[in-house]
Amino acid sequence: MLTAAAACMLIAGCSQNSYSSQRKAEDRLIAQFIQRNNINVLTEEPADDYEWGENDYLLVPGVENLYFHLRERGDSTDTDGQDTITISPISTNETVVVRYKKFGLEENADTLSYWTILDQSYPMEFKYLNTASCEAMGWHYAVKYMKYTNAECQIICPSKQGFTEDQNSVTPYCYIMRIRIKR
Repeated sequence: MLTAAAACMLIAGCSQNSYSSQRKAEDRLIAQFIQRNNINVLTEEPADDYEWGENDYLLVPGVENLYFHLRERGDSTDTDGQDTITISPISTNETVVVRYKKFGLEENADTLSYWTILDQSYPMEFKYLNTASCEAMGWHYAVKYMKYTNAECQIICPSKQGFTEDQNSVTPYCYIMRIRIKR
């Protein structure tokens, strides 16, 4: 009886659906997506005035397999009457409203689009660096680099940096995000 239980545990531990095998499959999927899309991986954070090439993606320092690409810098200045004022970058707990498209990394992936929902131009909002308002840490990292209203980015987000349902299924996604900062 004890031998049968040990054999069952051994078989279950070697299952192709183990978390370890799912993580390896996720890593392969991300690597294939990067290769297939000719992504140029930057390993050092570029300066604020860096001109992002179409395929330049930053491997976010200290975060495994999270890649960030700035598509649009956003509004760092505003005209108030005749004066041009500098807008400060986002701060902790400021409200971020987001429009986004979510799609898988497979070669012929479906797009799960949330760009607009009914009449809401920005259907999702969260407090920056407050994980209680948005558990997807990949989004918080992205906003850190976006900094300003009307910024747009694309991120390759591994499951560990995604939403709870993505973490549970070990599913990476790519997001195109546009933000507004409520002040």
